[in-house]
Amino acid sequence: MITALCFVQVASGRINDVATSIAQLSGVSSVYSVTGKIDLVVIVSVANHDAVADVINEGIGTIEGVNSTETHIAFRTYNPSDLDAGFSLGMETF
Repeated sequence: MITALCFVQVASGRINDVATSIAQLSGVSSVYSVTGKIDLVVIVSVANHDAVADVINEGIGTIEGVNSTETHIAFRTYNPSDLDAGFSLGMETF
């Protein structure tokens, strides 16, 4: 499974419409509106790199109101519950 984070800049006044449209795309697991230089962070979870390209280029990039995207591929996931489980395997708690 490939996870990508796509930072999206949106035309003024279009964040809600664009976020709703992006959330409906296959391969998009969540969409967050955020503060700062970007407007939306989109989490894409798909089987391979070609599918990432499809979601970004033929999905997100074609939505009216999307001004630009910047995509980052995740190498590892650090999840508190995963970390706790790893530390609890055969280890004593002090």
